Order: sequence, then C-alpha cells, then structure tokens
Amino acid sequence: MKGKLILEDGSVYTGDLLNEFTSTGEVVFNTGMTGYQEILTDPSYCSQIVVLTFPLIGNYGVAEKFMQSRKSFVNGFVIGELCHDGSNWQKENELAAFLNDQKIPCLYNVDTRAVTRKIRSVGCMKGIIVSEDAPRSEIDKLMAVPIKKDVVAEVTTGEKYVMENDGPDVVVMDFGIKQNILNSLHNLGCRLTVVPADTSAQEVLAMNPQGIFLSNGPGDPKDLPGVIEEIKKLIGKKPMFGICLGHQLISLALGADTYKLKFGHRGSNQPVKNLLNGRVHISSQNHGYAVDEKSLAGLPLEVTHLNVNDGTVEGVRHTSLPLFSVQYHPEASPGPDDNMYLFDQFWAMLTNEAKGE
Repeated sequence: MKGKLILEDGSVYTGDLLNEFTSTGEVVFNTGMTGYQEILTDPSYCSQIVVLTFPLIGNYGVAEKFMQSRKSFVNGFVIGELCHDGSNWQKENELAAFLNDQKIPCLYNVDTRAVTRKIRSVGCMKGIIVSEDAPRSEIDKLMAVPIKKDVVAEVTTGEKYVMENDGPDVVVMDFGIKQNILNSLHNLGCRLTVVPADTSAQEVLAMNPQGIFLSNGPGDPKDLPGVIEEIKKLIGKKPMFGICLGHQLISLALGADTYKLKFGHRGSNQPVKNLLNGRVHISSQNHGYAVDEKSLAGLPLEVTHLNVNDGTVEGVRHTSLPLFSVQYHPEASPGPDDNMYLFDQFWAMLTNEAKGE
C-alpha cells in the first residue's frame, strides 16, 4: 500500500506503508547508523514520528535483550529501505513483525534525507502518516490532533520496584528511563529503587537512600512544575545525578532556564567537550530542549560539558554540593566507553556518602 508523510507546512513525502495504522506526532530525525530497536523503545521518543537518516534499517532484526522499555511509545517510523530478512546471531524476530506487533505506523522507501533537510531548515513540526488515497477529511482530522504534553505520565513506571544488589541504595526517579541506564547503575553495584515520576520528596527521603538519580524522559521539562518543586526539596539532601530530562529538571530546580532547540540532537555521533580536562568524547543524544547557558549566571552551577557542534550546554555540576548532570546518554556507549566515567563519578559520590565523608 502506498502512503505519505505530510508535514504541517504542507510538505509531502511518499513511500510504502507496512501496515494500515495512521498517526500524528512531532516529526524528528535520528542520524544513528545502528540502534533502531533502542530508538523505537526509548521512552524519550513518546508521541513522536521518528525519521532515520541511515537508509538500511532492519538488517540485523530485533531481540528482547535490546528493549529499552516495556513497549514502544513512538507514534510513527519513517525509513528508507526496510529489510525483511535480517541476519544476526542474536536475532529473534524481524523488524517488520516487531513494528506490526507494537502497532507502529511505518512508512518506508522514503527519501528520509529530504525530510531531514526540511526539518533542519524549518525546525521540528507536526506531521501525519496516512495512506496515499486518504480523504481530505481524515487528513484534517489527524492534523488537528494536538501534540501530547503529559507524556512523562504515560511512560513512567506504574509502581515502585527494586533491583536488588549489595551496594549503595539509590532511588531512581523514572521519567521514562532506558533499561541500559538501569543496567549501568546496577552493574556498578547499586541497589536501585525505581519510583514513579510523581513520587514526592518526602517519600523519596523516607527510603533513606545514599543517592538519587533523575532519569531521561520525553517532552518539555517545563511541563513538569510539580516534579520540579519536589526536586527542589531533594537538592542538598543526598548526592544526585541526572541524565537528559533529569539534567534539565535539576537545572530548572536550581533557577536556570531551558529552551526548545530548532531540530534537537538525536543520534550517536555528537561530539561533547569535557571542560574539566579538555577531552572530546563521542556521545549518543536524544533531546529537543537544552539548558540556557546565560541563565546559569549567578547560580551555584558551573558548565562542565559543551556540544562541539553548536556550543549548547551538555553538563553541569553544583559548585558546593555532590550534584551533577549531563544532557547526553553515557549508557548508550557510542564511543564505545567514552562516557562511562560518569557512572564511576556517581559511584564515588555514593561511597563517600556511605563513609560519611
């Protein structure tokens, strides 16, 4: 079946539909050459239509071990070539079957680089996936669907759960956490108590953790004023580490500002400079918002990392408290191990706290 991606500025990109599902969402692009299953199951893409620039997708299939969440939360998938016969020793199923099982609208045989050029020049915008012969009434109805704002509530865990271990107790505030982040913290030795996004500061502190972790997640951080207020109550109580949305929420809680990027950073090839030692690392990123560096003036936060491409803030740390955060994803290991030192840094904070230092 023929289909098309229609952007809200009227641009149309044609291709073939894998299934009969239609969708509305913010259209974003990712430049990674691998990791399509991790992208599809990253909760930070909730309600978005994801366009991949790399043309060969599905060539190594899918497997349960690469799932980053309980299901996919994307609203659509737009790709170049869809491989129906993937080959890999870990493969358990074909990508096409996964997309159908997850009810993800998929448009393939699309010139995805043309879509990307449009987004880079105009900015992210709403789009829809429909069949080629969709009536005007259906197109108008889908285009009128607003972009969701309560996305964290959709992706967070429904109830508290524990990942047992012998090391320091860490409360993980789940705003849409990736499984690889949990695995990275657990592999350090941390005992993790994962709690829903709306858990109060009082409830967190009642667990008497040795540290607090704020996760990644979807959407505009300013859509979470209640969460920001609870984070304010946690700052200074325990060592704290945040990634992606967690980084933005920490910054907002300490008085900084955030803004929406024109087309975001989404890919596994983003160079980040560590200002503390001058090294440049390759990072994996997935975010549409950034911390405003100018808003940090006069605050007890210093910039620790910058994006080499556009100079945006990629990391901050508190000037006196055991608190730091990064905008990018160290657990995704595109370097492959360039950024794992950040988890070691958190571990050092936790163990010093345990010793009372």
